Amino acid sequence: MKSRQRSETVRPARWDKLDDNPIHDSYRPTVKFHEPTACEVCGAVYMNGRWRWAAAPDNADLVTCPACRRIHDQVPAGQVELSGTFLREHQDEIMALIRHHEEKMKSEHPLERIMAVTTHEDGVTVTTTGSHLARDIGEALKRAFQGHMEMGSATAESMLRVIWSR
Repeated sequence: MKSRQRSETVRPARWDKLDDNPIHDSYRPTVKFHEPTACEVCGAVYMNGRWRWAAAPDNADLVTCPACRRIHDQVPAGQVELSGTFLREHQDEIMALIRHHEEKMKSEHPLERIMAVTTHEDGVTVTTTGSHLARDIGEALKRAFQGHMEMGSATAESMLRVIWSR
Protein backbone atom coordinates (compact mmCIF):
# COMPACT_ATOMS: atom_id res chain seq x y z
CA MET A 1 0.00 0.00 0.00
CA LYS A 2 1.35 3.38 -0.99
CA SER A 3 1.52 6.09 1.60
CA ARG A 4 0.23 9.43 0.54
CA GLN A 5 2.59 12.37 0.89
CA ARG A 6 1.32 15.54 2.46
CA SER A 7 1.18 18.50 0.10
CA GLU A 8 3.16 21.57 1.08
CA THR A 9 0.56 23.94 -0.40
CA VAL A 10 -2.74 22.44 0.75
CA ARG A 11 -3.81 23.08 4.32
CA PRO A 12 -5.85 20.56 6.28
CA ALA A 13 -9.53 21.29 6.86
CA ARG A 14 -10.39 23.31 9.95
CA TRP A 15 -12.20 21.38 12.62
CA ASP A 16 -13.16 24.50 14.53
CA LYS A 17 -15.22 26.05 11.74
CA LEU A 18 -16.68 29.40 12.63
CA ASP A 19 -20.44 29.85 12.54
CA ASP A 20 -21.63 31.09 9.14
CA ASN A 21 -24.29 33.23 10.81
CA PRO A 22 -22.68 34.96 13.78
CA ILE A 23 -25.10 36.66 16.15
CA HIS A 24 -24.98 40.41 15.72
CA ASP A 25 -24.86 42.51 18.87
CA SER A 26 -25.38 46.17 18.03
CA TYR A 27 -24.35 47.17 21.58
CA ARG A 28 -20.89 45.66 21.25
CA PRO A 29 -18.52 48.41 20.07
CA THR A 30 -16.86 47.79 16.72
CA VAL A 31 -13.81 49.86 17.66
CA LYS A 32 -11.99 50.26 20.97
CA PHE A 33 -12.65 53.33 23.04
CA HIS A 34 -9.86 55.85 23.57
CA GLU A 35 -8.29 55.45 26.97
CA PRO A 36 -9.31 56.69 29.41
CA THR A 37 -13.04 56.90 28.68
CA ALA A 38 -15.77 57.33 31.28
CA CYS A 39 -19.49 56.65 31.10
CA GLU A 40 -21.37 59.88 31.63
CA VAL A 41 -24.37 57.99 33.08
CA CYS A 42 -22.98 55.42 35.58
CA GLY A 43 -19.38 56.61 35.99
CA ALA A 44 -17.67 53.37 34.92
CA VAL A 45 -14.22 53.93 33.40
CA TYR A 46 -12.72 52.17 30.37
CA MET A 47 -9.00 51.60 31.00
CA ASN A 48 -6.54 48.91 29.91
CA GLY A 49 -9.09 47.41 27.53
CA ARG A 50 -11.96 46.89 29.96
CA TRP A 51 -14.66 48.70 31.91
CA ARG A 52 -14.13 49.02 35.67
CA TRP A 53 -15.35 51.05 38.62
CA ALA A 54 -12.78 53.76 39.26
CA ALA A 55 -12.50 57.51 39.55
CA ALA A 56 -12.53 59.06 36.09
CA PRO A 57 -9.36 60.98 35.21
CA ASP A 58 -9.80 64.63 34.24
CA ASN A 59 -8.74 63.93 30.65
CA ALA A 60 -11.27 61.09 30.13
CA ASP A 61 -13.52 61.10 27.08
CA LEU A 62 -17.22 60.93 27.98
CA VAL A 63 -19.48 58.34 26.33
CA THR A 64 -22.44 56.18 27.33
CA CYS A 65 -21.27 52.65 28.14
CA PRO A 66 -22.96 49.65 26.44
CA ALA A 67 -24.84 48.71 29.64
CA CYS A 68 -26.31 52.19 30.07
CA ARG A 69 -27.26 52.22 26.38
CA ARG A 70 -29.09 48.91 26.83
CA ILE A 71 -30.91 50.26 29.89
CA HIS A 72 -31.89 53.45 28.06
CA ASP A 73 -33.09 51.56 24.96
CA GLN A 74 -34.69 48.80 27.10
CA VAL A 75 -32.91 46.05 25.14
CA PRO A 76 -31.75 43.34 27.56
CA ALA A 77 -28.95 40.90 26.77
CA GLY A 78 -30.31 38.36 29.24
CA GLN A 79 -33.68 37.39 30.64
CA VAL A 80 -34.35 35.08 33.59
CA GLU A 81 -37.91 33.79 33.93
CA LEU A 82 -38.82 32.34 37.34
CA SER A 83 -41.98 30.37 38.08
CA GLY A 84 -43.49 27.70 40.31
CA THR A 85 -45.04 27.28 43.73
CA PHE A 86 -41.60 27.28 45.40
CA LEU A 87 -41.00 30.77 43.98
CA ARG A 88 -44.21 32.09 45.53
CA GLU A 89 -43.34 30.56 48.91
CA HIS A 90 -39.67 31.69 48.96
CA GLN A 91 -39.68 34.81 46.79
CA ASP A 92 -37.78 36.96 49.34
CA GLU A 93 -34.95 34.41 49.62
CA ILE A 94 -34.76 33.97 45.86
CA MET A 95 -34.68 37.72 45.20
CA ALA A 96 -31.97 38.16 47.86
CA LEU A 97 -29.87 35.51 46.10
CA ILE A 98 -30.39 37.26 42.75
CA ARG A 99 -29.40 40.67 44.18
CA HIS A 100 -26.34 39.13 45.86
CA HIS A 101 -25.14 37.64 42.56
CA GLU A 102 -25.74 40.93 40.77
CA GLU A 103 -23.68 42.85 43.33
CA LYS A 104 -20.86 40.30 43.16
CA MET A 105 -20.76 40.30 39.35
CA LYS A 106 -21.27 44.06 39.00
CA SER A 107 -18.36 44.83 41.34
CA GLU A 108 -15.93 43.17 38.90
CA HIS A 109 -17.82 43.66 35.62
CA PRO A 110 -19.65 47.02 35.41
CA LEU A 111 -21.45 46.03 32.20
CA GLU A 112 -23.28 43.16 33.97
CA ARG A 113 -26.31 44.63 35.76
CA ILE A 114 -29.97 43.96 36.43
CA MET A 115 -32.16 46.19 34.29
CA ALA A 116 -35.58 45.36 35.74
CA VAL A 117 -37.41 42.89 37.95
CA THR A 118 -41.02 42.40 36.89
CA THR A 119 -43.51 40.44 38.97
CA HIS A 120 -46.48 39.02 37.06
CA GLU A 121 -49.20 36.42 37.50
CA ASP A 122 -47.02 33.51 36.37
CA GLY A 123 -43.89 34.47 38.28
CA VAL A 124 -40.98 36.91 38.04
CA THR A 125 -38.91 38.10 35.07
CA VAL A 126 -35.43 39.55 35.60
CA THR A 127 -33.79 41.33 32.66
CA THR A 128 -30.04 41.95 32.58
CA THR A 129 -27.59 44.04 30.59
CA GLY A 130 -25.29 41.05 30.07
CA SER A 131 -25.84 37.40 29.26
CA HIS A 132 -23.20 36.29 31.79
CA LEU A 133 -25.24 37.65 34.70
CA ALA A 134 -28.41 35.92 33.45
CA ARG A 135 -26.53 32.62 33.19
CA ASP A 136 -24.94 33.14 36.63
CA ILE A 137 -28.34 33.81 38.23
CA GLY A 138 -29.84 30.69 36.65
CA GLU A 139 -26.95 28.50 37.77
CA ALA A 140 -27.04 29.95 41.30
CA LEU A 141 -30.77 29.24 41.58
CA LYS A 142 -30.24 25.67 40.39
CA ARG A 143 -27.39 25.12 42.89
CA ALA A 144 -29.21 26.68 45.84
CA PHE A 145 -32.80 25.56 45.28
CA GLN A 146 -32.55 22.77 42.66
CA GLY A 147 -35.58 22.90 40.34
CA HIS A 148 -35.59 22.80 36.55
CA MET A 149 -33.47 25.18 34.44
CA GLU A 150 -33.26 25.70 30.68
CA MET A 151 -31.01 28.08 28.75
CA GLY A 152 -31.16 29.21 25.16
CA SER A 153 -31.22 32.17 22.80
CA ALA A 154 -34.49 34.03 22.58
CA THR A 155 -33.83 36.42 19.71
CA ALA A 156 -31.40 37.15 16.90
CA GLU A 157 -30.01 40.06 18.96
CA SER A 158 -28.11 37.57 21.14
CA MET A 159 -30.38 37.69 24.18
CA LEU A 160 -29.85 34.72 26.49
CA ARG A 161 -33.06 33.37 27.96
CA VAL A 162 -32.89 31.38 31.20
CA ILE A 163 -36.02 29.64 32.51
CA TRP A 164 -36.06 28.34 36.09
CA SER A 165 -38.99 26.73 37.85
CA ARG A 166 -39.69 24.75 40.96
